[in-house]
Amino acid sequence: MQMHGSCATRDGAGVLLLGPPGAGKSDMLLRLLDHGFSLVADDRVEIEDGFARPPAALAGLLEVRGLGIVRLPWVAPVRLRLAVALSGRADRLPEPAPRLAGTDLRLVVIDPTAASAAARIAMALACATGAVVQHAGAFA
Repeated sequence: MQMHGSCATRDGAGVLLLGPPGAGKSDMLLRLLDHGFSLVADDRVEIEDGFARPPAALAGLLEVRGLGIVRLPWVAPVRLRLAVALSGRADRLPEPAPRLAGTDLRLVVIDPTAASAAARIAMALACATGAVVQHAGAFA
């Protein structure tokens, strides 16, 4: 299946970024690259059996608003481990995260305008992979 979204990976674990057009998916992807993540796909993500890859025509392309479209190194396929909905309505201490419809992925909500948004996604991925144990909240 193909989804409108972006995808990054770190240590072999993929993060699917979701939101409506203009939500900041490409910008968040750019910020994740600064946090040690690698590009998987921007704008469209092909998902099959839990693995993500870019559509061939978009492989390695990233839209940088105000600059244009750039070509970067990319990694694929990667196993998806987390889905992130970019929205300004993130709860302070959420209930356990629901699953993204039709998948086994935990879905967390992150405010993309927060200065710590990329760090929050990195922490959520660490929780989703079991590298960090959460006491209460989305992965408890």
